[in-house]
Amino acid sequence: MGLVGLLLSIILRCWINNVEGSCSVGSAVSCDECLQLSPHCAWCTQENFTDWFSISERCDTPDILREKGCAGNWLEFPVSNGQILQDHPLGKKADSTNSTQISPQRMALKIRPGSQMTFQVKVQQTEDYPVDIYYLMDLSASMIDDLEMIKDLGSTLSKEMAKLTSKFRLGFGSFVEKPILPFIKITEEEQANPCRSVDLTCLPTFGYKHVLSLTSNTNKFNQIIAEQRVSANIDVPECGFDAIMQAAVCGDKIGWRNDSMRLLVFASDADSHFGMDSKMAGIVIPNDGQCHLDNNNEYSMSTILEYPTLGQLIDKLVENNILLIFAVTEKQKHNYENYANLIPGATVGVLAIDSRNVLELIVTAYKELRSEIELEVLGDTEELQMSFTAICQDGTVLPGVKRCSNIKAGDTVAFNVSVKLTGCLPGVRHFFLKPVGFQDSLELDLESLCSCDCRRSSEANSSLCVHGQGAAECGVCTCQPGYVGPRCACSEETSQSSDCRPAAAAEAELCSGQGECYCGQCVCHASSFGRVYGPYCECDDYSCVRFRGELCGGHGQCDCGECVCQSGWTGEYCNCSSSTESCTAEDGTLCGGRGRCECGRCVCSVPGASGDMCEKCPTCGDTCSSARSCVECYLQEKESIVGCIQRCSISRISINTTTEYDKSHSTQCTLKSENDCRISFNVVVGDIGTTAYNPQIYDCPEPPNIPMIILGVSLSIMCIGLILLGVWKLLVSVHDRKEVAKFEAERAKAKWQTGTNPLFRSSTSTFKNVTYKNTGRERIISMDHYS
Repeated sequence: MGLVGLLLSIILRCWINNVEGSCSVGSAVSCDECLQLSPHCAWCTQENFTDWFSISERCDTPDILREKGCAGNWLEFPVSNGQILQDHPLGKKADSTNSTQISPQRMALKIRPGSQMTFQVKVQQTEDYPVDIYYLMDLSASMIDDLEMIKDLGSTLSKEMAKLTSKFRLGFGSFVEKPILPFIKITEEEQANPCRSVDLTCLPTFGYKHVLSLTSNTNKFNQIIAEQRVSANIDVPECGFDAIMQAAVCGDKIGWRNDSMRLLVFASDADSHFGMDSKMAGIVIPNDGQCHLDNNNEYSMSTILEYPTLGQLIDKLVENNILLIFAVTEKQKHNYENYANLIPGATVGVLAIDSRNVLELIVTAYKELRSEIELEVLGDTEELQMSFTAICQDGTVLPGVKRCSNIKAGDTVAFNVSVKLTGCLPGVRHFFLKPVGFQDSLELDLESLCSCDCRRSSEANSSLCVHGQGAAECGVCTCQPGYVGPRCACSEETSQSSDCRPAAAAEAELCSGQGECYCGQCVCHASSFGRVYGPYCECDDYSCVRFRGELCGGHGQCDCGECVCQSGWTGEYCNCSSSTESCTAEDGTLCGGRGRCECGRCVCSVPGASGDMCEKCPTCGDTCSSARSCVECYLQEKESIVGCIQRCSISRISINTTTEYDKSHSTQCTLKSENDCRISFNVVVGDIGTTAYNPQIYDCPEPPNIPMIILGVSLSIMCIGLILLGVWKLLVSVHDRKEVAKFEAERAKAKWQTGTNPLFRSSTSTFKNVTYKNTGRERIISMDHYS
């Protein structure tokens, strides 16, 4: 058991020193600086605890400081704490004396930066809790049938709410739209009666109107409803968010009670304008979130201020503890669900077309709101990290949740709240924890523990400081203006800080950021990692490279950031052994003759070689085959001498023509070359590669008679050409003879006939002279008809 305890103690100490805190890094030279390093750091105020140049050693964990000899009463180690300032008991009835719904009501927290504090908050759902319901209704023309349906809402709602609480009040307000172009028509007729286009008479358009303050007189509510008349506008969205804002901030006129559950029922069948929608009407002044109801209880800044943004609306609803119930039609359900997801405590119910189900909707929403308790944070929580764990009424623990459901009147739930401070605060920070919709809250005052109490008992002009030039504060000297040094021995005029940085680096940090400049000399900080040294604290013995987690591979010393390797080790990390013993195979060869030894391991250089000794090489073949290409190049003179040397050097093979070699370790090789010649040589494998001795070539076949081959081929080509020419001539002659015979045969078959051409006229004409007396004679006159 003692060994286990010792191990746990060692583990805890290592965790505190190396993980949570950085107390001993040597950067704290005052008590305040020490406390801000880590919540596990403490400061020893004991005099003469360290020498004057090792002030930073006063800052460490309490256990280590005690081990160094610091008495417990000299330790400055503030612990985070919380104090309950006010805690009235949770009351069962709303009228109980000093009763409240949350416990405690006020606390003061003091937390060190980096530490976390957890406390518990209890919340109870009080019985018979007062309820104020303000019914805010859209009175645009489309809601005319809804007015008729809710004329008895006051009476019926009062009866239902009486079953849940005896302290119920009801109020009423209405809204339509900003009475300005382009949301309405601006002709005189349309302004007087916006419903004239549909043959109805209605009120002029108005923004928001507060009609009835919260009252328990339900008959008056019914009377007010009966007197209401609708109005109209052009566009579909209304100025509902304007109305919600005024109903939230005009508490005095609405009549919200300080100790009641405030419900605002928003009834509409249309979406609502918000933010910069009013710029369409030329309204550019942002909503100021203030009450602007005039003497007639109408919103006087409707045409001057923009619609409120959703963020402004959320702030004011939360600030005034108002829970919003959206009673909207099915078409608008999706839009208002999106709004409700952003507004704390808001719910959405589907309103019937004529509002017939509004009573059921309000009662259901009220019960739903009363059945949940959700914690919210208000105020400035910057630089705070908060987490919650809900412990609900049935004992269920929900980490990371700040809400419980299915709560009944009288049930109590608890929340474990954890607060972590990330840095020092300039003053006291105020914030609140409040159940959504409740009036009661827990007020928290948070203060950061960043200063030491020992500063209050400082001794001015102390004898601990040289010539009284400083005050003794928390065990060290705090110098007067103009003096520096651990004991205020140096003046700023004589102390040159430039002497604490290299002359070539004027912009460098003093003492390389690893020491303090005292009277022109660097005093290096102590470090848990090792020693810091050098004239400017520029060196240390722990900032060298590491191999497998060990500084300088475990085979060297770190000197000013560089590894100085031990004998037999090389490399930047001192991880390379210069011995070749681990690279030598059983046969005495280095890496099997296929590689080189680097850092005690074989690096194979022959392609395809692998294994610890490069002994595996499926593509290398035997020693004869591996030397074949090199020997062939040498014997057959395929390439130049330089080319052969380069080829042989790749395979680490050399050629030696001598016949004097150790034949006992040689291998006789006889191979057949590419040109069917036989080559022979002897191979000897050595440490630096392979040597081929006495290479020879023989039995080469006779080369072919190239001139005779060319002559034979030429004659063959010529003979073939002549033969082809003769065949062609013969074929042509046969073809011609056939054509002549065919012509003669056709000519013999031809028959010639004679006849007279009717178109032909003879060149001879015969005329008879009728006047010639010799009628018995005829004279034939031949005449050339064409002459």
